Amino acid sequence: MNSTFDILVIGGGAAGFFTAINAAEHSPRLKIAILERGKEVLTKVKVSGGGRCNVTHAEFIPKDLSKNYPRGEKELLGPFHTFMTGDTIEWFEKKGVELKIEEDGRMFPITDSSQTIIDCFLSETKQKGISVLKGHSVKDIVPMDGEWQVVTTSETFVSKKLVIATGSNPKMWKLFEKLGHSIVAPVPSLFTFNIEDERIDGLQGLSTEASVKVVSETGKVLLQSEGPLLITHWGMSGPAILKLSAWGARILEPLKYNFSIWVNWLLHVSESEILEELMALKMEYPKQSIAKYPRFELPKRLWQRLVAVSDIAPTEIWADVSKKKLQELSQQLTKGVYDVHGKSTFKEEFVTAGGIDLKEVNFKTFESKLLPNLYFAGEVLNIDAITGGFNFQNAWTGGYIVAQAITEEE
Repeated sequence: MNSTFDILVIGGGAAGFFTAINAAEHSPRLKIAILERGKEVLTKVKVSGGGRCNVTHAEFIPKDLSKNYPRGEKELLGPFHTFMTGDTIEWFEKKGVELKIEEDGRMFPITDSSQTIIDCFLSETKQKGISVLKGHSVKDIVPMDGEWQVVTTSETFVSKKLVIATGSNPKMWKLFEKLGHSIVAPVPSLFTFNIEDERIDGLQGLSTEASVKVVSETGKVLLQSEGPLLITHWGMSGPAILKLSAWGARILEPLKYNFSIWVNWLLHVSESEILEELMALKMEYPKQSIAKYPRFELPKRLWQRLVAVSDIAPTEIWADVSKKKLQELSQQLTKGVYDVHGKSTFKEEFVTAGGIDLKEVNFKTFESKLLPNLYFAGEVLNIDAITGGFNFQNAWTGGYIVAQAITEEE
């Protein structure tokens, strides 16, 4: 005997729960279930933001918000006019969860605990009579007479409307390919760069604003970004690098993550401008040790390292330094070339670029253009964002709009 529901949501993560709760809010009489293959639900929510859950980002203009999505920027612009950051804040506040804004714009529950978000979702599903069914790994999805049959490892379900919120799950993508959907092959996004280089060796933990460019062998700039750059045990990380990895996900994969970057530790100041400033310092502070006093507000350890690799002795004073050495230092400061050999996953927040081809989805409703009553929300789509709460905002926006669409005709 099949279990029958009005709405079946596959995937017990952020997008799945948000869709189910909003659908139940719009139409309380509907019979709704969430199917989760694992023993636990909301596992990604739990580890997000180092266990604090980076719920969204304090960006309140739809066009500006959409610019944080290397894949999905154009498609999300319309949906963000329906439901975005302000709506997310209000939605959680109504459920008794207050959010706070941090200096970098990231937003967290004031409790600083992802469990607050999980408890909110679990309480809402319980209150609204939504069935949360764990341990149901989906084996097959079959369209039947205007309904959907979902076969799991332990049961068969029938539903009028089917919502897919399974994230980056290649096994599920295969099922959608069988149903006629195209899948954009996944590649990693949001990763850090592995770099072995004497200029940064031993400086792990040091963070400073920088501009970074990925350059081809011919010197052509392929990608660029700026922001805080963090030196780590294995190379470079921080927003400047993570942004590059997200925007460059499709460019860097064919290079097998072997490429060069140019780092400007002084953001937009050019090599010639810095050389002029260094020559002026030579005139102004002739007796002063170059290495001892960092310039341009650079962290001391980084300044000393760049001075050393420019062949300037630790005790050398400005009066004695040659123009050639200052030229080398200005190049190290504004156009240092670092070779990247490989990548590392960024914390637990592993994100892939890839999924359901966006051309096959109607973004007014997030419904499949190929199969009626089939909807997608979250990272199952070929949408991904830079770090900072944007991937969750995509889940909330998609979930809310799907819930609206599937309950409107009820």
